[in-house]
Amino acid sequence: MLKLYNKKMEEKEILLRENANAESQLLKARVHPHFLFNTLNNIYSYAYDRPTDAARLAESFSSTMRYMIRDCEASLVSVEKELKMITDYIQLEKVRYGPRLTVITDIQGHADHKMIAPLLMIPFIENSFKHGASQMIDGSWIKMHIFIDNTMLQMEVSNNRPVRPTTQHEKGGIGLKTVRKRLELLYPGDHHLEIDATPGTYRTLVKIPLQTSAHVN
Repeated sequence: MLKLYNKKMEEKEILLRENANAESQLLKARVHPHFLFNTLNNIYSYAYDRPTDAARLAESFSSTMRYMIRDCEASLVSVEKELKMITDYIQLEKVRYGPRLTVITDIQGHADHKMIAPLLMIPFIENSFKHGASQMIDGSWIKMHIFIDNTMLQMEVSNNRPVRPTTQHEKGGIGLKTVRKRLELLYPGDHHLEIDATPGTYRTLVKIPLQTSAHVN
C-alpha cells in the first residue's frame, strides 16, 4: 500500500514538473514576438546614425535571447541571470519608447547562490509596458522594486496608465494567468500574488521563495 502511494506521489511530481515546463515554454513563445520585431527595427534604424546605441541594443538583445533560449531550459536558474534578463528587457523597451517613458528600478539585497524558476517575473514587467507606456502619448512611468533576502524574493511593479474603468482582462490576461498557474504548480501554498488595477494605475506584488545552491553559474 505504501509503495503504491509513493509511486502515485512520484508520478504526480513528474506531471507537475512537466506541466510547469510546458507553461514555461508557452511563456517563452509568447514573450519572444512581443518585442522581437520592434527591437530589430530599432537596431536597424540606429545602425547608420547612432552606431553606438545600435551596438548596445544588439548586445542587450543577444543576451536576452540567449537567456530565454538556452538558460531557461533548466527548471531553476540563478537569480542573477533572471535579474539580468529583466534589466536587459527594460533597456530594450526604454529605447523603444524614448523620453516619453520614465523607468525607476530599485534592487536591494544579495542574490548570491539563490535559485528561482525561470521567467516568473518578466510577465509583470511586460504587463506594465502593455497597460501603461504603450497606451500613453507622454508622461508614462514604471517603477520596479525588488527585495531579496535569504529565503524570499519580493517584486513590486507599478505604472500609470490612461484613466478608465478597469476590465477583468487587465487583471488576468493570458500572460498573468500563465504565470499564476506556474506559481501554483511550482510553489503551492508558498507564494503571494497581488494585482491592483485602478482607473489610473496598475500594480502587481509577488513574493517567491528562493532555493540556495552552492554552485551557481
